[in-house]
Amino acid sequence: MSVQLTINEKIQEADSALSLFEHAERVDVRVPTSCLKNGKCKECMVEVVEGMELLSPRTEAEAHLDGRFRLSCRTRVVGVQGAVCCHTMRRGQMVIAEGGKRLDHILVDTPMDPAVTRRGRSILIDGKPICESVGPILGIAADIGTTTVVLRLVDLETGRVVETQSFENPQRFGGSDVMARIQYDTDHKGRLLQRTLLGYMTHAIESFDCQAQDIYEIVVAGNATMRDLFFGLDVYSIGQKPYQSLTEKQWRAGERDTTAETATTKRLRLPINPAARIYGLPLVRGHVGADAAACILAIDLPREHRMVALMDIGTNTELIVGHKDKVYAASCPAGPAFEGGVVTCGMPGLEGAIESVRLGNGSVWYQVIGGGDPQGICGSGLIESLSELLRMKRMDHFGRLKDGADRFVLDEEHRIFLSEADISELAQAKGANVAGLRIVLSQYGSDFEHIDCFYLAGGFAQHMDVGAAKRMGLIPDLPDGKIMQIGNAAIEGATIALKSVKRRRELEDLVKEVTHVELETDPHFFEHFVEGCQFKAVKSVG
Repeated sequence: MSVQLTINEKIQEADSALSLFEHAERVDVRVPTSCLKNGKCKECMVEVVEGMELLSPRTEAEAHLDGRFRLSCRTRVVGVQGAVCCHTMRRGQMVIAEGGKRLDHILVDTPMDPAVTRRGRSILIDGKPICESVGPILGIAADIGTTTVVLRLVDLETGRVVETQSFENPQRFGGSDVMARIQYDTDHKGRLLQRTLLGYMTHAIESFDCQAQDIYEIVVAGNATMRDLFFGLDVYSIGQKPYQSLTEKQWRAGERDTTAETATTKRLRLPINPAARIYGLPLVRGHVGADAAACILAIDLPREHRMVALMDIGTNTELIVGHKDKVYAASCPAGPAFEGGVVTCGMPGLEGAIESVRLGNGSVWYQVIGGGDPQGICGSGLIESLSELLRMKRMDHFGRLKDGADRFVLDEEHRIFLSEADISELAQAKGANVAGLRIVLSQYGSDFEHIDCFYLAGGFAQHMDVGAAKRMGLIPDLPDGKIMQIGNAAIEGATIALKSVKRRRELEDLVKEVTHVELETDPHFFEHFVEGCQFKAVKSVG
């Protein structure tokens, strides 16, 4: 008798004398660690998806972990027969949609005036020498999302994007949304969320094809919680009314000129030049964070004369409406449903995710990322599933399945389905987004018909079927010509800020003038939310 152990899809026979970490080393699976496997760094987590009962009891070093998460260096296989399946917190490359040609004109027009420059053999930051080198001058633009982290290596002399890394945010052991992570960070001392993220970022940076000493600056985007967790700031106040970060409180008190944040390499211990700088883009207000600020740069809002709207769909959806002289913004706590969280068979945009769905008379057709067997459904697949159920009249506008069914089965063999409870989670996520957009436009004094360009951003928006999203009511029923899918706008904005100090300073000034809309205080929020939960076309603000 034996136990079959699978780690990151690599299979071996388990040896009770070895920890899961040591088993991973056997098959060349790299597990993050900075304490030589003695249980102190808390970085070597794995998620156990099968066979938890075959593992050794939790140790004192694992007291901070719940559910399916274990420290691989503290865990052994003690069962004698069966299967254990687990994976590290970095489950392969995410499908990251770049802005592509839709944003090319903005990137081309961005002046090349990075903070890091060369004068002879001297490397300078903001004109001050920091070291000498004849090697390349590189920087990293980073988008730290609640679900996904993207790192983009950029040549700061040419502006060329050299390489991109992306991975699931490993902080999900602390919860799937920002409020859960704020609570986790408050309850557990030792900055475990920050340390885990920095560990995974370290390995991603080390995998770039460059020398660490040639990286002189990192520019970071992310919502208020994600950005401040990265910098090791206390995030407790972001979770309490009036939902202000420490940097916003200090700015309002006149103690700092901007909500942007900076740190040294020594403070964050990332594998870059020891004299490098790490710059966090400014926050807007409340939960409207540095990711929204990055989006403002990505669509060149400081120079925009038209009336535009941007919806950056994610766990925390960011909404931006206006033009260069008047900007309103809000954050919708939509939750992780459309990014694969809280849905039974949901998953991020990884290989094995169903990304597209079509229904016929009694038939189901789907497309899987990577072309293999389905393991779950990602955001674009969820949207198309709901749209197709509506189109085929197999679901009503309230999300109830017809003919007495309690679930919609996409693949019976692989047990991939959507239950009515899943549909309810998606309806509530959609309702929060729709309510937010209606309220922001209403307070702005406008309506959908006045929008000249509606930007769709976010992890899956580039691959989302616009017709399907309109049919099930996730986005307004605007003419297709007004809707522009721009992929990950936050990483584009972070790249612009990395390449141009001028644009960076413009952004710091503009965010101070943005009107922040607090959705929960609007007297009509609940009625907008209830209506938004229905699966039907969204046609007007009123």
